[in-house]
Amino acid sequence: MLNTALRLSWALPVLLAATPALAAPTLDGVIGDHAVIQRGQTIVLEGSAAPGETVMIGFAGRSVTARAGKNGRFSVTMPALPAGGPYDLTLAAPSGASTFRDILVGDVFLCSGQSNMELQVQSAQDLIPDAHAAPDPQLRLLTVAKATGLTPQSRFNQEPHWALAQPDSVESFSAACYYMVQALRRTANVPIGAIHSSWGGSRISAWMADAGQRSAGLKDEADLLALYARDAAAGNRGASAVWEAWWRKASGDQPGREPWQPAAALDWKPVPKIDNIENWGVPALANYNGMIWYRREVEVTPEQARGAATLAIGTVDDADRTWVNGVGVGGSSLAGQARVYALPAGTLKAGRNVVTVNDDDVYANGGMTGPVEAMKITFADGTSLPLGEGWRYAVARPVQGSAPRVPWDDINGAGTLYNAMIAPLGPIKLAGAAWYQGESDTGLPGYDKRLAAMMKDWRRQFGRPDLPFAVVQLSAYGARSFAAGESGWGDVREAQRRVTVDDGHSGIAVSYDLGDPLDIHPGEKHEVGQRLARVMRAYAYGEQIAPAGPAIAGASRAADGSVTLRFSGITGQLHAVGAANAIGFELCGPAVGSCRYTAATVAGQEVKLASDGQPVTRVRYAWADSPATNLVDEAQLPIGTFEVPVS
Repeated sequence: MLNTALRLSWALPVLLAATPALAAPTLDGVIGDHAVIQRGQTIVLEGSAAPGETVMIGFAGRSVTARAGKNGRFSVTMPALPAGGPYDLTLAAPSGASTFRDILVGDVFLCSGQSNMELQVQSAQDLIPDAHAAPDPQLRLLTVAKATGLTPQSRFNQEPHWALAQPDSVESFSAACYYMVQALRRTANVPIGAIHSSWGGSRISAWMADAGQRSAGLKDEADLLALYARDAAAGNRGASAVWEAWWRKASGDQPGREPWQPAAALDWKPVPKIDNIENWGVPALANYNGMIWYRREVEVTPEQARGAATLAIGTVDDADRTWVNGVGVGGSSLAGQARVYALPAGTLKAGRNVVTVNDDDVYANGGMTGPVEAMKITFADGTSLPLGEGWRYAVARPVQGSAPRVPWDDINGAGTLYNAMIAPLGPIKLAGAAWYQGESDTGLPGYDKRLAAMMKDWRRQFGRPDLPFAVVQLSAYGARSFAAGESGWGDVREAQRRVTVDDGHSGIAVSYDLGDPLDIHPGEKHEVGQRLARVMRAYAYGEQIAPAGPAIAGASRAADGSVTLRFSGITGQLHAVGAANAIGFELCGPAVGSCRYTAATVAGQEVKLASDGQPVTRVRYAWADSPATNLVDEAQLPIGTFEVPVS
């Protein structure tokens, strides 16, 4: 074997010099100049070359060969290496050769999620030394460009590139991710590579593989996505049927009497202008979040109605579902995406036609936002009918629950982001993964199942069943609470806590104390990064530290009805900040709505909750969208949101 490796090593430079670089074989994933490859784990390299040709790969003094299959694909495995470098990696084949330079072997971390993970260093707090650290050539950063896919992709749509950590690359990188790996560089003393792959506003379902979708109860969504990938028109019909069934169940409307029917008798009023509804000057809509129905009647000639056509309605903020003559033709939930829907022959009819749009304004501004000149029906003969004027609207009556999104939706879909932004990483090895997401899943039951399934998906892809995950427990955002009550953000935080506890290889980074009730994107990301690093130090590096600071260990009832809470992971003792007692604790009975605030006394590493004479079966803490608490340990770490039964 050694002689073979030496012969290959000798032959490689000759082959490199004799073949042109333009036709060189290529590697999948993120191997390139300045890359970091995971130490201590086998190195799997996959790529493409001319069908049937032999590819020679040389790296760190070792060489291997692989033969491309009939489909032009090849895969090789190289032995694990200790931290070190820099090295060059060479590929050579009869069709061409290439070299990737300045590659380090160290620890690689993947950071993903929605906008709070995406928030850049330059947009977070600025007046701290770590935001302007000296260049670190042993720290490398890579950001995956936003993209979607209907099926798992082997290569990125836009090839990402590694950059050394220095001012021009740091400022545009994920703040939470950068501050995590920056902290780890100070304790691990090895090269570190950080891969950032996030998309603001995304649901977790978009980051799950097909297997995870099905195991987490999203089989229908996975099947519909597969149908859409084969037949877009059939997929759109299926999505409309799902949305319509949801509306009928939520509203009680009988078939044929729904608002999208051409004869729907709603309180239709003229649309003041194509713009966000908050800009219409209608007082009732100045701060409106909810559904708005739009309708536009058009007259079509027999010739125009005879063939297929396309409907363009411009952009819709946030999500739309669109019908023509009561037949669903499409929908999307990406506010900046122009809506253009195919109208198969037979959709339009000679004479009066009705276009109906449901706009689901879930956050901030909403409405059909044009531009007016883009709104039109284009017929098979190339002529078009403008639609920029003449719209009417009606405010939808409130219904319970969230409207379903199409599974091929960019950020709310079923695997769309996994397919294009995670799958192309291939079977690379990682030291750990950091996850900051959940805001877009509030109000959607089953987050615990989806998070556990996504973690399993990623571990399967990266070939490590015990891959450590550091999960940010959601920050605070929204109105302060004056009484104990239900909280969608509390539900997600508890799901995150429970999944990581049950997993055994993951930990929580508490962040609600760093949040901002008025800003869903709090700027304090430095401390979030420090807490993520603490989780990684415990699980990725095996340091004997509490991964998340104080954590609930159990609750027991005394004879006098009081409840004692036990905690683990405490540094020193617990302390109530600025008061004699701790706040934020709730005693709860079995029923929804039975929780109430209670007095809490701190004693060393325990907290005692006084009995109020009412039934108690569980205890909650920090259970609000924007919790108010004051309990920390001597490392100034808070206790995360939790709900536990009382024994």
